[in-house]
Amino acid sequence: MRNDLTIYDKVADRWWSDDIRWVRTLKNLVPGRLAWFDRQIDWAGKTVLDLGCAGGFMAEALARRGADVTGIDPAAEAIDAARDHAREGKLSIGYDVGGGEALPYDDASFDAVVCVDVLEHVADLNKVLSEVARTLRPGGLFLFDTINRNPLARLATITIAEDVLRLLPRGTHDPAMFIKPAELRVALQGAGLVPGPITGLGPRGINRRGDLTFGPLPLAAILYMGIAQKPATGGHA
Repeated sequence: MRNDLTIYDKVADRWWSDDIRWVRTLKNLVPGRLAWFDRQIDWAGKTVLDLGCAGGFMAEALARRGADVTGIDPAAEAIDAARDHAREGKLSIGYDVGGGEALPYDDASFDAVVCVDVLEHVADLNKVLSEVARTLRPGGLFLFDTINRNPLARLATITIAEDVLRLLPRGTHDPAMFIKPAELRVALQGAGLVPGPITGLGPRGINRRGDLTFGPLPLAAILYMGIAQKPATGGHA
């Protein structure tokens, strides 16, 4: 089975335990993403949606940066784990169960929408981007990462990361759902968003536990991060 989204609920009770290697990998990606995202936006005081938040790694990092964070994910048990951990850490984060194709929020609700490790999993990319644009305030930012679609990306994320190193469970990704940057740019524009710069994301080192650490890279052939902006005035870009 490819694009297996049940994996997040299966490990929800141990999401924050640090005893599952692939979950630690997801956790280790957060600082790498923020090393670039932090240059694009000052989070303090911003209302932010973490779309596809799973157990809350990114949501908590943003809350600690002073953002007013809401997280949403279809994995109900992962959301329960996120709520419990936020409560233990005395972090005020709102969590909802739901999918990106039909966000339960009013128009222009957020200053920023963050969507990491999600776009290559969704059933309807154009619908998700349309919902992102709808819920962003004029001038708001969409910050994302996803996986490029090419033989190198397939080798790295499926053969090596899933099958050999087991950095992710087998079946996590369907390589047919990976997205080329040019395709995503067109889809963003179709949703009324103005695409901005992209950069690569990948391994930068190894920590004491022997896990990979991550950060921005010039090569966007495998993982890449990007931003897009909702125009400050009405209408499509």
